Amino acid sequence: MKDAMSQSNELIKSAQRTIRLELEAIEELLPRIDSNFVRACELILASKGRVVVVGMGKSGHIGNKIAATLASTGTTAFFVHPAEASHGDMGMITRDDVVLALSNSGSTAEIVTLLPLIKRLGICLISMTGNPESALAKAAEVNLDARVSQEACPLNLAPTSSTTASLVLGDALAIALLEARGFTAEDFAFSHPGGALGRRLLLKVENVMHAGASLPSVQRGTSLRDALLEMTQKGLGMTVVTESDGRLAGVFTDGDLRRTLDRGIDVRQSKIDDVMTVHGKTARAEMLAAEALKIMEDHKISGLVVVDSDDRPIGALNMHDLLRAGVM
Repeated sequence: MKDAMSQSNELIKSAQRTIRLELEAIEELLPRIDSNFVRACELILASKGRVVVVGMGKSGHIGNKIAATLASTGTTAFFVHPAEASHGDMGMITRDDVVLALSNSGSTAEIVTLLPLIKRLGICLISMTGNPESALAKAAEVNLDARVSQEACPLNLAPTSSTTASLVLGDALAIALLEARGFTAEDFAFSHPGGALGRRLLLKVENVMHAGASLPSVQRGTSLRDALLEMTQKGLGMTVVTESDGRLAGVFTDGDLRRTLDRGIDVRQSKIDDVMTVHGKTARAEMLAAEALKIMEDHKISGLVVVDSDDRPIGALNMHDLLRAGVM
């Protein structure tokens, strides 16, 4: 019976070996991102239909994930089980579609059975296999080479390194297509409306900003004492400072107050003009809240003034607002 320490060491070594082997499998993919990969992207971009992903067993699980990633990044895609395709689901595939078939061996019977029909219908076929000389690879318009030197399984049997390589290759395909299409964060948001990701991507500044009577605001020339009273009443940790015509002149925050006190400035005698941050960083109401968060993080500030097209303050928000809204 192995002692606990010995068993722990062996478990750690096993896990590290698996990770190293799978890292090596991924690195082996790099030189294979070549003209075949470009051709696969071109075929999908030129297609008027969808990408239909097929695969059996572990390759099917990976194919399901690849289809989901494609669909969420601007390439309409769905997964079809190849065995079900032989019993009616082939009717889901049209001549305008592109079939992406996954098989490590390239000879999976359920997929090979579909090849004559795919060819007869003139459907574009892209394969992703571990055997470029296989029946599937040879039948395809283009084959994406996903072979690995060794499975992470010590018996070299269970699909481990090979499924990891296929998954990474699928991600590479999806992201290359995303960038080629000019897919934006807003496009991505409409594919992910639910949960924390949806809140982060769909929520706009106007949905979380303080506006109207809740916006702390004083004009140039206001005493620092009165500006602090405005900040206290509105509870936002800042106040907007405006010109006489309503345009943004500056902002005064809790951080500015600390720096003011450090300088020994008399709060009762000073004007807001003497201690405010001139103009300051701003956001627009129609901007994604996640973009406003990035501005704050990049400039290490905790609040933003929201201005209109004439640079007039219409709102303000801080980190706490974004935290409550689930954006961070």
